[in-house]
Amino acid sequence: MRVFLSGYGKMGRMVADLAAARGWEIVGYADIDCPENYETAPKADVCIDFSGVGAQKALLGYIRRTKTPLLSGTTGLTEPDFDALREVSKLVPVIWTANYSTGVAVLKRLLREYAPVLRDWDKEIVEAHHNQKVDAPSGTAKQLLQAIDPNEEAQVVHGREGLCGKRKKNEIGVFSLRGGTAAGEHTVYFFGEDETLELRHTAQSRRVFAAGAVRAAEALAKKTPGYYTLEELIF
Repeated sequence: MRVFLSGYGKMGRMVADLAAARGWEIVGYADIDCPENYETAPKADVCIDFSGVGAQKALLGYIRRTKTPLLSGTTGLTEPDFDALREVSKLVPVIWTANYSTGVAVLKRLLREYAPVLRDWDKEIVEAHHNQKVDAPSGTAKQLLQAIDPNEEAQVVHGREGLCGKRKKNEIGVFSLRGGTAAGEHTVYFFGEDETLELRHTAQSRRVFAAGAVRAAEALAKKTPGYYTLEELIF
């Protein structure tokens, strides 16, 4: 496998180490310090992207020029950014997810299949990340919310204070904690009458995301053009 890295921060370097351990070749990388590399980098079997929202235009220029499959884990993207990813997926296979952990993929499937059984229960999502994370709520929390509420029927709240009134039946709270070096913890609560169900995923380090991205990249490189989900690649 020949890999081009978009973003060479902590995640990018971790991906590079895991790819090298598999005997893969890193053909180049681009980052905020060297954006010009997007214009000169060669075609690869896959591009693994953990950059920033400001890099997308140059990144997609590279993808269109080289027709390299794209795996992206960059968070903080807006709907126009996702539209651009879907557009380029007409040319190459593309996957974007906020979390490449296998455990989170299983959690999302559990929620999609069983949340309807608990439709009358109150639901809350709490996520915790390190103090350097710049966006909130996390992209993973948004995906868990979508798994619980696929038709976007719920009223989502991100804080409660003062005399806010009793909890509405169609309300889902999504709350963000930031501190220390927490790699990522997501907890989904279902509150019923006299019972509570709690589903939690905890990442012990960023390595789980990098390892999952490398596994997904290997599968993505064999696909035809299209916009894929992690579940489609691993289940």
